[in-house]
Amino acid sequence: MTPASDPPAAAMLATSTTPAREAAAAGHPSPVPVIGWMRLGWRILGLALIAAISIPAHYLFQLLRLSSPWPRLFMTTAARICGARVGIRGVPLKRDVFYIANHVSWVDILAISSASGTAFVAKAELAKAPVVGVLAKMNRTVFVEREDRLGVADQINRLRDALTDNWSITVFPEGTTTDGQSLLPFKTPMLKVLEPPPPGVMVQPVLLWYGGDTGYEIAWLGSESGKDNAVRVLSRKGSFKVMVEFLEPFHPRDYPGRKAIAAESRRRIEAALAAQVGAPLLPFRGHDWWEKEAAGEKAAGGTL
Repeated sequence: MTPASDPPAAAMLATSTTPAREAAAAGHPSPVPVIGWMRLGWRILGLALIAAISIPAHYLFQLLRLSSPWPRLFMTTAARICGARVGIRGVPLKRDVFYIANHVSWVDILAISSASGTAFVAKAELAKAPVVGVLAKMNRTVFVEREDRLGVADQINRLRDALTDNWSITVFPEGTTTDGQSLLPFKTPMLKVLEPPPPGVMVQPVLLWYGGDTGYEIAWLGSESGKDNAVRVLSRKGSFKVMVEFLEPFHPRDYPGRKAIAAESRRRIEAALAAQVGAPLLPFRGHDWWEKEAAGEKAAGGTL
């Protein structure tokens, strides 16, 4: 599974891998014990309560034309209810900043937002999701149609408008989640907003680090559905640490073009992640690996 030439990273990944974890990634979650369902119930109840408070309070602030603290308060409280104990390293820029981060889990959104109050770029279908869509809009999410090639110009204009309004915006240019110990190539379409960069806007790379075992356990991998991943995370015992490290910002004019900006951001995140892992990063096995594993298991009629 991992090359023998990198013992530190290989050992870390080996301790993270269990049959139950691999089965979940292959689309076959383990049964949740009664105590796990109880944890899940209490956490959903807590999330529902804070949403019921935050949503009307936010729109009341908007009606009164006051700056609303409720999106960030919701994200901070929701992260804690879900079990995340968010630590911050480095200094986040507060305004006129384009955050570029690695992506491990949906918990990333709660963690970065609680640490900085940022808005996000998300798939357009999220806007129609019950409750989640309302919460995403409350947090000023910029919705994009990733497959709409003809609408790219409009999406870029909306991103520019968001930056003009002094928002901070976060993108996950890998385009999918990984195992927390690897990085995929960074995709660049949403970075076109920085060609040329709006006046005064900086780029700040961000590292999300859950720790070796925790990151691999939390990560949303393979054929696991969003519902199954949420159940697995919300029913787990205790809390987990997630460190949000804001790396040194840079001016996009110093790296002309979105490909250069993506490459520099990835270089900085890779160096910071390798420092946490304690070894050069291993290639990500890929979601298709888990899907093939699941297909092989079904064909064989056995279990992982």
